[in-house]
Amino acid sequence: MFLQASEFFAELCLPFHDHAVVGNTYYAAPTPGVPLRMRIDFSRTIYADTYGGLRLAVVHPDRGEIDAVALSFLDHGTFHRRDEATNTRPNTKQYGTFDTYHRPGRPPWEGAVTTGLRDAIEQYTAVWFPGAWTSSAPSRTAGRTAHTAPAVPLARSGARAR
Repeated sequence: MFLQASEFFAELCLPFHDHAVVGNTYYAAPTPGVPLRMRIDFSRTIYADTYGGLRLAVVHPDRGEIDAVALSFLDHGTFHRRDEATNTRPNTKQYGTFDTYHRPGRPPWEGAVTTGLRDAIEQYTAVWFPGAWTSSAPSRTAGRTAHTAPAVPLARSGARAR
């Protein structure tokens, strides 16, 4: 089963410099000098050779897997456009998933929009690897804007408002 995992994980544009893809699994050491590692696998569905999301795990070299979370393609809109364009109906094998059967020269996950997955991975790594998601991360898709909240005054003024 050839999923072209390296290309899929490259499409996610994860900012971790110390990483490797072995087989269909992404491994990273997001924070230098910390023993915790991150592992990302494709999660299987009940159908043979069909994948419905990613499974992220935090792994310690001595204690093994510490935490894991499943990120479904359906929940993160990964194949929403593709499924809408092909009129794939919900509750079918193909809806929100991909399988190992694909057109020659194309990845099995063709049509994936990875922005939602990337955002979820960023949120998850912020908990386990604070500061690992650097500002030098690859740019996101066009059209996204950051919303800033107004600054809260640090000290109250002497005047009272009525």
